[in-house]
Order: sequence, then C-alpha cells, then structure tokens
Amino acid sequence: MNKKELRLKYKSLRNLLSESELEKMSLAIANKILTLPIWEKNYFHIFLPITEHKEVNTEFILHLLSGKDKEIIVSKSNFETHNMTHFLLTDNTKIKKNEYHIPEPVDGQDASGEVPVSKIDIVFVPLLAYDKTGHRVGYGKGFYDKFLNECKPETINIGLSFFDPEDLIDDVFENDVRLDYCVTPIEVYRF
Repeated sequence: MNKKELRLKYKSLRNLLSESELEKMSLAIANKILTLPIWEKNYFHIFLPITEHKEVNTEFILHLLSGKDKEIIVSKSNFETHNMTHFLLTDNTKIKKNEYHIPEPVDGQDASGEVPVSKIDIVFVPLLAYDKTGHRVGYGKGFYDKFLNECKPETINIGLSFFDPEDLIDDVFENDVRLDYCVTPIEVYRF
C-alpha cells in the first residue's frame, strides 16, 4: 500500500478504538518501553498526543521518564518552515494546543529551555503506520523526517503504534528516516 492509502486505513482503525481501549493500550506500550536498552541515555524527546486523532497517550511514558530522572524534551512546530524547536519540559512549562490540536510549549517560553538537536538521545516518534523494514507513515507534513535527519546518527528512533506493521510501504522516499524500534501493546519490533 502507498502512504495515502495507509493514512486512510489507520486513521479509520484508530477511530474505532474506545477511550478505555486507547488508555489500556497506551499503558501497555509504556510497559513494553521499560524492556528497551535505552535507560542509560539522558535526553528523551517525546510527542504530546493529539487526542482528536487518538494518538498513543504518552502520559504514561512521561511518568516513566520523570521517575527515572530523565531530561524530557517537547517541541513546537512552525508550519511555515516545517521546522520544530525543542524545549526542556519542566514543572513551569505551559502547554497549549495550537490550531492543529497539537499540544506545544506556549510562546514566550523561557529561551534558556531551548535544547539543541545534538543533545537528543532518544526520540519517541508519532506515526499512523509503519512497515517491517522500519519505515513509517506520518501525517505527511514532513516535520519528523526533517527533525530526525537533523539528529545525530546514534540517536535512537522509537515509533509508538497500537497496530502491527504492514509488510511494505510502497512509496518510501530517500530522506525518510527509518525507526530503530516500534513499540506496540503486545510486541517490540526492532529494525
């Protein structure tokens, strides 16, 4: 299947999930993440879920990261440049949804909290679908492909999905960055 077909398929599959299924599966994903060999790392980039799109609830992962005293990084998206600016998530960080329902740090955030991409060790990557080779399908705006291409080569990219992989995404591009892992409620896939 191509990316367009996969986007439609997985948006509708997600829409079929009840709130309680979503919460239960998100918690199972967080528990599976505990088994990954990533806990010696310090800087963890995480997405805050678009609840309207029934994304994986990353609140459970946030609790894990806080409990392990990790530096947590969240981003703000610029829809003109398709760049993301990364900020340290602290107790003082104010989060507000932008016009696309993406929870982000509020404008005027303390600039000292900005984190260079070179510091990021782990990226939890949102996705709609992925395949058995570790390629992913997002919403098609290219934010994460651009961001992941800026990360250092040893940065570990971890997709989060409620579903198993497709065999193959037909229309993968040259600068699409592959995942190292994808974590589902039942399985951890390593690529």
